[in-house]
Amino acid sequence: MGCLYAILYHHDTRITPRNEDSMAKYMFRTNYTQSGLKGLLAEGGTGREAALRQTIEGVGGTLEGFYYAFGDCDLYLIADLPDEATATALSLNIAAAGALTVSVTVLLTPADVDEAVARDVGYRLPGA
Repeated sequence: MGCLYAILYHHDTRITPRNEDSMAKYMFRTNYTQSGLKGLLAEGGTGREAALRQTIEGVGGTLEGFYYAFGDCDLYLIADLPDEATATALSLNIAAAGALTVSVTVLLTPADVDEAVARDVGYRLPGA
């Protein structure tokens, strides 16, 4: 899906911000730093969920999912946000605070994929 993501990143929502009824979904994959783990131990999981919910709502978004996990990432957040600039601002500011490393993925609906596959793209293979 990585290559498909690169193509769809230029979807019209990047140019025209979505309204509140049609916000885009973003997945934030995060890992705690040592200082972040100290904060988690002090506040607990629900305390950190409340803090991040407040942060996301403060920029006009909604928190749809909040999951701690074993594996590659410590915490997954699914958020509805007005636009990519808002997602970028959240990612930069959360990471700059130093408690979490952050990676963001734009999530696509099946309708987004339908729209993408219906578009004609003039692509030529190398050497063709």
